[in-house]
Amino acid sequence: MNWQPSASIEALRLRAQANAAIRAFFGARGVLEVETPILSQAGNTDPNIASFSLEFSGRTDGASRTRWLRTSPEFALKRLLAAGIGDCYELGRVFRDGEAGGRHNPEFTMLEWYRIDRDHLRLADETVELVQALLALVGRQASVARIAYRELYRETLGIDPMAAGIDALRAAFGDIAIDPQGLTHDDWLDLLMTHRIQPRFPPNQLLVVHDYPASQCALARVVERDGVQVAERFELYLGALELANGYHELLDAVEQRSRFERDLAVRGSRGAESPRIDEGLLSALEHGMPACAGVAMGVDRLLMAMLGTQKIADVLAFDFPRG
Repeated sequence: MNWQPSASIEALRLRAQANAAIRAFFGARGVLEVETPILSQAGNTDPNIASFSLEFSGRTDGASRTRWLRTSPEFALKRLLAAGIGDCYELGRVFRDGEAGGRHNPEFTMLEWYRIDRDHLRLADETVELVQALLALVGRQASVARIAYRELYRETLGIDPMAAGIDALRAAFGDIAIDPQGLTHDDWLDLLMTHRIQPRFPPNQLLVVHDYPASQCALARVVERDGVQVAERFELYLGALELANGYHELLDAVEQRSRFERDLAVRGSRGAESPRIDEGLLSALEHGMPACAGVAMGVDRLLMAMLGTQKIADVLAFDFPRG
């Protein structure tokens, strides 16, 4: 085994600077840093995310022995919000099974924060402010733009993503060959984003894409705009690189349970493992969580952009093969 770090000492120093800058940013705004469990009794039901699990051998006092390594601190942070903690954030490690390669590592650093009485658009503005502050550490500044998801597809590809059928979406790929087997309408939209739209983003631009199709709501509220249902969420890109994903958070426990159950049905149809639904989160929503918006940002991805590298190993002390 190569015992040496995968990142340079200079990159590790930059990571420490970035962590300090993040804490200073939130400290100046009165946002409280918290720590929540890495091991959870419930896993992530998202069909596109795989979780690690383990069996605890000690005393459980009746709790489940099966524990899941968190893929995000989201559910625990929302329980704190329901308990009245107010604006808060967590900077820590998260884990995703099956994600290893040049730009992915099974464990990585996520920054997630929540702001009371804000919607996704106001939170997007704050996310841009934070990224600009971090880019300044390497003497860099980016331009800023904002566009609705629907308008982005209309302007870039000349199609309405909310109305176009699968045949129209397939035609928009032009000479790019895509295997259609098993692909849904949302899969086609996602592939158009990654293959046709993202590569066109200016390299030194922060772009906020907001108000996604309702079918891609995840944990966001759904509202009607211009005659269509949209999910109040945003994604932030630096050039073609996705950095952050934020929501105007869903507060309805019944609707949240329904979405979890839909996720599990999809996982079952794919033969994937089905983790336990997070009953703690649902109980917190039933108790009442304040109106808020939340966002998760991949710190490693931002560090990669700051250093101008395509390899996540370049920003990790020890990447997966050396861990």
